[in-house]
Amino acid sequence: MQKLGEFKLPNFFNYPPYFTLQPVRETREKQIQLWKELIIDFCRTQKIFVIGLEEDFPLFSNPAIERSLSYEAREAFLSALVSDGRAEWMDKGHRKCLVLWHRIQDWADLIVKFVKEYGLEDSVMTVEEIRSGTESRGTELHGIDRTVLMRALKLLEHKGKLAIFKGTSADDEGVKFSL
Repeated sequence: MQKLGEFKLPNFFNYPPYFTLQPVRETREKQIQLWKELIIDFCRTQKIFVIGLEEDFPLFSNPAIERSLSYEAREAFLSALVSDGRAEWMDKGHRKCLVLWHRIQDWADLIVKFVKEYGLEDSVMTVEEIRSGTESRGTELHGIDRTVLMRALKLLEHKGKLAIFKGTSADDEGVKFSL
């Protein structure tokens, strides 16, 4: 089995036709499903949140079989993730995609679980501490994309589980949990 770093690639990754958008609808649907799963799994294990269509992305080519996805195929696979609510286009031109390997509600649930596990129910933390502090080390929250984190925090704020307050800079934004 071929690997990309520590990530084990599926068998289809070595099958050249899967790097070309398939013309038959049934085959294309299966192809899109396989690519969606691969992209989500890879992004989750590698903690990748943003994919640029015009940038090198390790999954979009396989030098071993001398194949690369076309721009059209890349956009089709990412658009399918967007349709499923597992990604969002970050720009109108569809050049950058925010991959949501957890939906925003799932990230919010992970934050609540983290807060409860670490006894932070009535604590105050900065947004940066949640993303990269010692408490979050070893959790899925460590290294979370700031945009994703802020959206999950705002969802929890809307539900009355925390309050977000501004500091003097974006790095100073704080969160007061009230679970």
